[in-house]
Amino acid sequence: MPNLAQISFKGNHLSGRIPPQMFNNTPALKYIHFGNNSLSGPIPDGISSLSMLELLNLQFNHLSGPVPQAIYNMSNLHVLLPYNNLTGPIPDNRSFSLPMLQQISLGVNKFSGPFPSALATSQYLEILYLGRNNLLGSIPAALTNLTSLTMLDLPSCNLKGEIPPEIGLLHQLSHLGLASNQLAGSIPASLGNLSKLYSLDLKRNLLSGLVPAALGNIPSLTRLVLIGNSLEGNLDFLSSLSNCRQLQYLVIWGNFFTGAIPDHVGNLSTRLILFDAANNKITGRLPSTVSNLTNLQWLDLSTNLLTDEIPESFTMMENLVYLDLARNNILGPIPTQIGKLGAIQRLFLQRNRLIGSIPISFGNLSSIETIDLSNNQLNSTIPPSLFHLDKLIQLNLSYNSFVGALPADVTGLTQINLIDISSNFLIGSIPESFGKLVMLIYLNLSHNSFEGTIPHKLGTLTSLASLDISSNNLSGTIPMFFANFTELTTVNLSFNRLSGTIPMFFSNITLQSLIGNAGLCGAPRLGFLPCHEKSHSTNRHLLKFLLPVAMVAFGTIAIFIYIWIKNKLMKKGEVNASVDTTEGIGHQIVSYHELIRATNNFSDDNMLGSRSFGKVFKGQLSSGLEVAIKVIHMHIEKAKRSFDAECRVLRMARHRNLIKIINTCSNLDFRALVLQYMPNGNLETVLHRSHDIVQLGFLERLGIMLDVSMAMEYLHDENHEVILHRDLKPSNVLFDEDMTAHVADFGIAKLLLVDENSVVCESMPGTIGYMSPEYGSLGKASRKSDVFSYGVMILEVFTRRRPTDTMFSGELSLRQWVQRAYPAELVQVVDGQLLQGSSPSRCNIHYDFLVQVFELGLLCSSDLPRERMTFKDVVVRMVKIKAEYVKWIKMTSDMAQ
Repeated sequence: MPNLAQISFKGNHLSGRIPPQMFNNTPALKYIHFGNNSLSGPIPDGISSLSMLELLNLQFNHLSGPVPQAIYNMSNLHVLLPYNNLTGPIPDNRSFSLPMLQQISLGVNKFSGPFPSALATSQYLEILYLGRNNLLGSIPAALTNLTSLTMLDLPSCNLKGEIPPEIGLLHQLSHLGLASNQLAGSIPASLGNLSKLYSLDLKRNLLSGLVPAALGNIPSLTRLVLIGNSLEGNLDFLSSLSNCRQLQYLVIWGNFFTGAIPDHVGNLSTRLILFDAANNKITGRLPSTVSNLTNLQWLDLSTNLLTDEIPESFTMMENLVYLDLARNNILGPIPTQIGKLGAIQRLFLQRNRLIGSIPISFGNLSSIETIDLSNNQLNSTIPPSLFHLDKLIQLNLSYNSFVGALPADVTGLTQINLIDISSNFLIGSIPESFGKLVMLIYLNLSHNSFEGTIPHKLGTLTSLASLDISSNNLSGTIPMFFANFTELTTVNLSFNRLSGTIPMFFSNITLQSLIGNAGLCGAPRLGFLPCHEKSHSTNRHLLKFLLPVAMVAFGTIAIFIYIWIKNKLMKKGEVNASVDTTEGIGHQIVSYHELIRATNNFSDDNMLGSRSFGKVFKGQLSSGLEVAIKVIHMHIEKAKRSFDAECRVLRMARHRNLIKIINTCSNLDFRALVLQYMPNGNLETVLHRSHDIVQLGFLERLGIMLDVSMAMEYLHDENHEVILHRDLKPSNVLFDEDMTAHVADFGIAKLLLVDENSVVCESMPGTIGYMSPEYGSLGKASRKSDVFSYGVMILEVFTRRRPTDTMFSGELSLRQWVQRAYPAELVQVVDGQLLQGSSPSRCNIHYDFLVQVFELGLLCSSDLPRERMTFKDVVVRMVKIKAEYVKWIKMTSDMAQ
């Protein structure tokens, strides 16, 4: 077809290679569009012989290999090749000659090598998109010769250096996207000269300093995204942005902005749809002027330091769809007229200091899908109107002080899949109407005072995947309908008053899910007696009560037997364990002799470790439960205080990442803690032993440190009393059978009963290398001293170097060693195991995450307490890093396929 001028197969399902022969006799071709298919293989060399070609669009395929060199010398060509698997470098000056080029799009490929500065010679270039390639170097200032450029989009290109101020000379630019690079320095004020700019995206870089007020000179600015940098200062720049009357999206979360939200925030564009300033250091009150932003649909101010009440004027924002004020210090009640938010779909107010009741007007939120009010100080009863929101999908009211009974009718929640009302003071029975919530997947009613039996109508919840009704006063037998719950992966019935046979279909259940129900029987593998032995045992107990009555008739014989038994017991010196059933632990009495039997008389073969305050033994109770038994050195006075501190902390603290106390044994001469056994050792041995059978990859280490941070956040911020650990280190992080991390050893823990800035002064040292400067030298412990220890642990986990390593002597410490390598030379300090088997490109992509992790470790281990983060902020940052890393793994896996 020698006269063919255009050919388009776009938007089909074509696969296989592009046939080279189809271009052998088509000299008149000007337009080739094979985009949005599933084509693979290389780009045929024959395309470069088409001298008339003006457009080559092969985007969204699976093409691979290098781009034929001659294509870059076709003077009139517009090249669109994004979203493929093309490789090799983009040509340099000597082979690149496209003077008439108007658009080139090579993004989302696997190009490598230096940034193609030769593009600066394409003076008519209007669109340049090279995003998500592995380029080297910085943004060349020569790009400012491209005076016709309207779109410059270079996200995820591994670019370093600063943003050239000369970009401010590109007066036709309407979109500037430099997201997800390693650009440092400040935002150039010259960007304020880009009068036609509508989108500025600088997210996830290393930018610092203030936001220039000059950005307010861009009248057409519609979208400003500054997510995840190190920008600082107050929010006064919002005043200048009020000049941007087209502004719709303002996203500044994940920086270090401080100070209060100014009242003039209400002067921002009335077209503003999204305002996200989460995860900063913003303080003060919520200004009522925010309600002036009448078109606002998304408001996120979570994870800041906001205080005072939520203004009642917020309820006038009738277009608001998403409101997130979680993880602040907001005081006072929920606005009574919150039901006026007719469009609201997601409401997050958790982890504040809200008080009072849930307003009845909640029942008017007809569009609401998610409500999270957990971890506040809300009280009173839960209004029945809350259970008639037919679009509600998730409801979380946990960790408050709600009282009374649940309404009998909860069937209005027709779409609900998650209900968590755990850790309150609710009473009465579990409503049978829960059985009507057929879409329910997660139900947590634990740590309340529910009574009665488990309703049989719950048997209709066949989609249930997680059920926790532990720590209540439920009685009766375990219903047989559990056999029909094929999706159920997590069930916890512990610490109730259940009785009878444990059903056979509970073959995979653990002791932790049933413990604390003295009347259960029939699962010897878990330590429960077979049911017939249980009956005999009951008869024997009855006999013990009847026998003394019969013995009364034998006067002198009874007295003789009494004296004889008393003398024998005094010789043996048997003492039962102290049991505090009010604390929800110790439901099974453990005697001193039981501990002797469990540890083979505290044999060295059973010893797990030795500390200054005592020894730890592995043991197996007569129930079959494996435990760790921590025996205290009674001759050391501090060890006794250690025992008392650890008992109190472990009894009042409940968290999946804290070690669990099962019982205590105490008398005048002996004290021991019976703890949950951790079969996979501790982080110290897993990390440093030479023949490690547990390989810790990057993701596993992220998970461990996230677990530790969540445990510490709970101790510092979510418990009823602030608990300082004061000896956080790898040997105190233990692993269960699933390698979930548990923080342990609270021997020198301290309860902090005053405000968050207070410290305790006490001469009880932690461990050298992990102690903060103020704790080690002055004995002053605070929340920030635990954060310091955590920061050192991050550096140790990802370098596999102890802070006490012999290489750290004199003035050089582990932190200084890492700081000298940060950020450019982190490959020199990171644990080599994390880089083994990685290709050079993989190492470079890893580098983004190395920078983020080591930055977190350095911030937490700062010498000055005020420069360290809080564990609330640490958890947020770790969750973000882990989520992005998992997403990156999936993306690279998908691209490889």
